[in-house]
Amino acid sequence: MPNNTARRPLRVAATVELVSLIVLLTNLFTVHVPAIASLTGPVHGCAYLFSIGAVIRDRQRTTAAVALAVIPGIGGMLALRGLPTPQARAGTAPQTP
Repeated sequence: MPNNTARRPLRVAATVELVSLIVLLTNLFTVHVPAIASLTGPVHGCAYLFSIGAVIRDRQRTTAAVALAVIPGIGGMLALRGLPTPQARAGTAPQTP
C-alpha cells in the first residue's frame, strides 16, 4: 500500500485554493461584502502559493505538474492529477481488492 500522507498538504492546499476562489467569485457576483473578500482573498493567495511550493518540493514532480500548479484557482488540483503515483513511477499497476 502506498504512503498517501506525503501529498496530504498539497491536497489540503489545493482544496482550500479552489473553495476560496469559489467563495470569492460567489461574493463578487452576489452580495459583494467587503469583509468576506478581505478575509478570503489572503487565504486564497496563501493556499495558491503553498500549492505551488508543495508541487515544486514533490520528489516525483514533472515539468507539466509545475506548469499546471501556477494556474490560479484550480492549479493545485490539476497538478495533483498531473503528478505520477508511486505505482506509476515503479512501473507497477495499483492492485484493487
